[in-house]
Amino acid sequence: MTSNKIGNYWFLPSIGDVIFIIVFVFILTSKDNLLGDADIGYHIRAGEYIMDNFTVPAHDLFSYTTPPLMWTAHEWLSEVILALVHRAFGLTGLVVFMAFIIASVYAILLKFLRVSGVSIVVAACIVALAAGASIIHWHARPHIFSLMLTLIWYIILDTYQYRQKNYLYVLPPLMLLWVNLHGGFIAGLMFLAVYITGNFLKVFFRKGERRDASDRLKTLLLFFFLCLLASLLNPQGYKILLFPFKLATNRVIIDNVSEWLSPNFHESLRFEYMLLLMILIFGASMKRLNAIEAMLALIFTHMSLFSARYIPLYAVVLSPIIGKQVDRIIQEIKERKLIERVILISQRAANIDSRTKLHLWPVFTVAIVVIIGFTGKLGYSFDKKTMPVDAVNFIKREKIAGNVFNNDVFGSYIIYSAWPEYRVFFDGRSDMYGKERMKDYFKISRIETGWDEILKKYNINWIIFNTKSALSNFLLQRGDWKLIYSDKVANIFVKNTLENKSLINKYPDVKPVKVEEKDDKE
Repeated sequence: MTSNKIGNYWFLPSIGDVIFIIVFVFILTSKDNLLGDADIGYHIRAGEYIMDNFTVPAHDLFSYTTPPLMWTAHEWLSEVILALVHRAFGLTGLVVFMAFIIASVYAILLKFLRVSGVSIVVAACIVALAAGASIIHWHARPHIFSLMLTLIWYIILDTYQYRQKNYLYVLPPLMLLWVNLHGGFIAGLMFLAVYITGNFLKVFFRKGERRDASDRLKTLLLFFFLCLLASLLNPQGYKILLFPFKLATNRVIIDNVSEWLSPNFHESLRFEYMLLLMILIFGASMKRLNAIEAMLALIFTHMSLFSARYIPLYAVVLSPIIGKQVDRIIQEIKERKLIERVILISQRAANIDSRTKLHLWPVFTVAIVVIIGFTGKLGYSFDKKTMPVDAVNFIKREKIAGNVFNNDVFGSYIIYSAWPEYRVFFDGRSDMYGKERMKDYFKISRIETGWDEILKKYNINWIIFNTKSALSNFLLQRGDWKLIYSDKVANIFVKNTLENKSLINKYPDVKPVKVEEKDDKE
C-alpha cells in the first residue's frame, strides 16, 4: 500500500486532463470563441422572457409578423440556463461555460475509449481527431448540451451491453432533462432502438447468447417505454416527438440553411480524415463489427453526410468503434518491430496515466480563466468584423421606424442587441418561419422575380443586409432606395419616401464601403 502511494503521480496531468486543457484553451483563444453564430442572441432573450414571465412562449416574440406565428420553443430549458449565465457573467461567462462543456465531452470520451479497452495512444489519437472534426459545429448554443447527453447516454447503454453494469435507471430522468433542453433527445430513443434491435438479432441468430440477450432485450424494451413516457413531459406534449422529423424533412430548410447542408469537402474539413480512416480501418480489420456497432456506424455516418451539423455526433459515436478496430489490427500485426515499439510506448503511457490522481490541472486552468474573467482582462463579444454591431448601434441611435428586411444572422443579432424596440423579418429560427416565409425571404435576398412585391406585402420601410451581397449591389443602382449607412459588414437602406426624407437628407452622400476579398474572408 505504501509503495503504491509513493508511485502515484499526484501533480502530473493525465492524458484526459491534457485533452481537456487543449480543447478548453483552443476554444478560448480561437477567432470566433463560439460566437461566430449569432443565434445565441435569440436564445438568451427567449430565456430571459421565460424567467421574467414564468411561461414558455407558444407564439413568436421577436418578429413583427401579425398575427404572431406559432413557435415550438423546444429548447426552453437550455435558453433559461443560457440566460442565467448571461445575466450573471455576460457573453464572456457564456463562452467559458460552453467551452467547459465542450472540453469535458472529449475528456469523457477518452475515458470511455479506455474503459472500452482501447489502448491509450490509439484512444488519444482518435479523440484528437474527433475533436478536430467536430470544430465545424462548436457554437454557444443548446446543441452542445445535447452532445454531452448523447455521450452519457451512449456510455450507459454500452456499459450495460458489454460490461454487465446496469445504470439504465438513469435514462428516464435524463430523458426528462434532455427533451426540454434540445430536439436532439430523439437520438436517445434511436440509441435504445439500436441496442434493442441488436439484442433481438442475438436472440434469433446466436444460440449461445440467447438467454443473456433475451434478458437484456426485455430490460431495454422496458426502459424504452419509460423514456418514451418521460419524453412526453414537456410543454408541447406528444407533439415534441414529431418536431425533429418535421424539421429534418423540411426541404426548404434542409436545402438552403448552411448548417443543414451536406459537408463541403472542397473546404478544409478534418471530418474527411476521420471518415477515410473509418473506411480504411473497417476494410482492413479481420474482425467484423457486431450488429449494434454496424447499425450505429451506418446511422451516424449517414447523418453526418446528410448534414454537417451532425458531424460532432458522428465523431463521438464512431470513436470507440474505430478505436477498438484499430487495436484489433495492431494485435494482428504485433510481431512487427515498429508495432512492438508502439505497443510498448502505449503500455508505458497507460501505466503512468493510471497513476495520475485527481484533476488538478483542469481545475487550475478553469480557475485561472475565471479569475482573469472577473478582473475584466478576459472578455468576449460578437466580432464587429462579422456581425452588424456598429450598424445596429446606428439604427438605435437614429431610431429608424417601420418594418425591416434583414438576413437571418443579422436578425439573431438584432434580437440580442435591440429587442424589444426592434423586431425582425427573419432570424435563425427557420423551423418557426415555415416554407412560405422562407421562400419570401429568399425571393428578396436573391432578387428573384417578384421580389419587390414581397417588400410591399410586408410593408418594408428599411433594409439591413450584407455589404458584400447581390441585394446590396442591386439596391445601390435603384432610386427608390437610399443608402444611409455602410461599413464592411452591413449596408442600411431606407425607402425613398417623404416619411424618410429627414433621414435621407441627414446622410446624403453615404458611399458604399468596398469589401476586399481578404476582408470578406476575415
